[in-house]
Amino acid sequence: MNKYFKPSIFFLSLIPFLIIVYKIYFNQLGPEPVKEITHHTGEWTLIFICLTLAMSPLKRLTNLTIWIKFRRMLGLFVFFYATIHLLTYVGIDYRFNWTPIFDDVVKKKYIFIGFSAWLLLIPLALTSSQKMMKLLKHNWKKLHKLIYLIAIFGALHYIWLSKTIFFKPLIFMIIILVLLSLRIKIKKNETNYG
Repeated sequence: MNKYFKPSIFFLSLIPFLIIVYKIYFNQLGPEPVKEITHHTGEWTLIFICLTLAMSPLKRLTNLTIWIKFRRMLGLFVFFYATIHLLTYVGIDYRFNWTPIFDDVVKKKYIFIGFSAWLLLIPLALTSSQKMMKLLKHNWKKLHKLIYLIAIFGALHYIWLSKTIFFKPLIFMIIILVLLSLRIKIKKNETNYG
């Protein structure tokens, strides 16, 4: 039964991408297509960050190790959606015109922190394989703790981007902070009993 879970999670994780492809193909993106793609991919990046962070607490709460088996895949989907999000901004919005892009990164704090989050995702994506885990040994866990910082950066990126509607970005920040605090409690408990 377990062998069907991973393919199912993989397919479900692709649905947000398939939705946006469908909307592009059938011209369903509304009056601001670039904005629609950017927001869609940005929100799903944050959703996948939350799902990735939720795996360890779920393992602890349910006493099932199966959750950890999904963590790496979900983490790679964070990178996948974050990269589409960035490429939409760089390639479609700015047409790879690097001067205004560089100006935005330097002058706009939400772009700076969003770009920083994406840069921090690169080493995590590159070292996500079992082979890299064995090669890096205990350093692998240290490196992958960057996801905590990335999660906060992602939520701040959304909060600072939103000029009028703060409710949804704040919800993401609260969820991320709760998930991070659960992980801290889990670590403390493991230390106490270990």
